[in-house]
Amino acid sequence: MAKRAAPQEEGTLIKRARSSEPEANNQQLAISSSNDERQKALIRSVKRTSNLEAPIVSLSGAHAAEILSCRFDPTGQNIAACSADRGISLWRTYPPNSNYGLLSTLHKAPVLDLQWSLFSPLLYSVSADHTLAYTDLTTGQRIRKLRAHREIINSLDRTLAGGAGVELLASASDDGTVRVWEGGDEAGKEPVAVFELGCPVTCVAWSADGATIYAGALDNMIHVLDLRKQEEVSVLSGHADTPTGLAISPNGSYLLSPSFSSQSIIHDIRPFAPSPNRVHRVLSGAPAGFENTLLRGAWSREDGGRRVAVGGADRTVTIWDVESSKILYKLPGHKGTVTAVDFHPKEPIILTASKDGTMLLGEIEPGAL
Repeated sequence: MAKRAAPQEEGTLIKRARSSEPEANNQQLAISSSNDERQKALIRSVKRTSNLEAPIVSLSGAHAAEILSCRFDPTGQNIAACSADRGISLWRTYPPNSNYGLLSTLHKAPVLDLQWSLFSPLLYSVSADHTLAYTDLTTGQRIRKLRAHREIINSLDRTLAGGAGVELLASASDDGTVRVWEGGDEAGKEPVAVFELGCPVTCVAWSADGATIYAGALDNMIHVLDLRKQEEVSVLSGHADTPTGLAISPNGSYLLSPSFSSQSIIHDIRPFAPSPNRVHRVLSGAPAGFENTLLRGAWSREDGGRRVAVGGADRTVTIWDVESSKILYKLPGHKGTVTAVDFHPKEPIILTASKDGTMLLGEIEPGAL
């Protein structure tokens, strides 16, 4: 007697290939299970491109307020995020995607930006309480706290000084200054250099060689600061409103800068640029909204910087192809403005953070090298 088939219900059945089948971990099949015979069909095949547990992974539960910055560590194994709830959360990138650390006593105000040390188990963070904190990740203890500025500190970046093997930090503040600090657990308490820009500074980034600092300010300009001369040497123009974030391309030749005008500009910062105004590409599609949120962009790294990404007030992250300026992805999933993005250093994975207090890890197609 034939066995009667179980009745099918409305919905979608996700069938995973058995582990003994080829490409078991690299492919998932989505199959329609509608009662209508005409609709019973294979919808699509999704090829896996990373070692994540699923194509999309949600990281939530650690923060009670908006996440303002998130970054992979240099190895890509860990994630750090900072929030307006004054906390910093630490996560595993790969399964199990556990929240293994929550640092809630480092600052007394919202934590606006953070950076992983390039060579030591330290995490650097800046806050609206005007301080810069150094945290030892092996113990979870703050080892240094500097009263770095007179006003809110908006942005932080780090680099290795050429030839000296010394890590340097650059902090940007509403007090109109960019200050350079020595990193590491034996750093001094006084700044290495101070640059006065005369208006609030919203974002900062080091050049690839660690000799130049780029600082976006309220005057809609990106100021180019020479560390050796300790003076401003030029400006990058093109924005109609304040730049909100800065990111250097992996090869050090280009600078990405989103802004409050909802346009992101890629500047050519090579010594001899073909364009007089150094504007390489103008990208549209990521609305900044009316909240005046400092949106941070990022360059893809596993493909050498062929793509850039910026979050938006439309609750999506937009990814462009740099050379064609075409939008490759508009990735949804968040319930609030996407404030920060970062690319994994070795795999085609994008990390996004939002005002909804959550982060998402998502696979994208590999970029061609």
